[in-house]
Amino acid sequence: MAGLFSLARRREFLKFALGGTTFVTFSAPFAGSAQTMAGEKMKIATIGAGREGGALGTLFAKAGHPVMFSSRKPDELKDLVASAGPSARAGTVAEAVEFGEVVLLVVPYGAIEQIGKDYGKSLAAKPLVIDVSNPIARRDGDDLVKSVEQQGGPGLVTAKLVPGVHLVRGFNAINFAALAKDANRSGDPLGIPIAGDDQNAIELASRLIKGIGFEAVLVGGLAKGKYLVPGTPLGGEHSPAEIREIAAKLS
Repeated sequence: MAGLFSLARRREFLKFALGGTTFVTFSAPFAGSAQTMAGEKMKIATIGAGREGGALGTLFAKAGHPVMFSSRKPDELKDLVASAGPSARAGTVAEAVEFGEVVLLVVPYGAIEQIGKDYGKSLAAKPLVIDVSNPIARRDGDDLVKSVEQQGGPGLVTAKLVPGVHLVRGFNAINFAALAKDANRSGDPLGIPIAGDDQNAIELASRLIKGIGFEAVLVGGLAKGKYLVPGTPLGGEHSPAEIREIAAKLS
């Protein structure tokens, strides 16, 4: 596979103007979205079934959504499928893309370019793609991380690598172990910061997040996706009010 950021591609990307967005919040429950009615179960596919993808997919499966975990070796996901329950199954990436109405990208960031080439047209037809992937230097390399930063962060770069998708960035800044522990916790729900530019996709993502026991807080457009990574002020576990307070101070 060609390198993720060849010199030619890097020059092409740098032609795009990268702008900021105004801080907005979205956390109140709502009756439905343009795509689904409230309470309707949707088919959820995960591209990637590691610790984060497995934890997220399991939460959706236990909430009653049909879920397909995917990997290059779906036979190795038997234990994950069994623990997720009867709503879950496993398949190849191609099968998961065909299956899912909503798709979660939970892969090493260097894989996103090839996913866009192989499945971009199909993903663009989905009402929602949630980008859970982060560029991490020790895994993806310093050059990739620096290139993503120069282009405005992973929210904007994912939108370029998989053009036309109804994209929301979310679940990037929270450890997988906190997902099962804090879902549906008593009292104030755990907040999940999200970033996106597509209002219908934002509303659908927010409803799905609420359905697995969290509260989505929109911190801005995809340009703010650069803050939804571990090590930023939004990293870790925060209440919705804390997320709004932190996000209001981000440039």
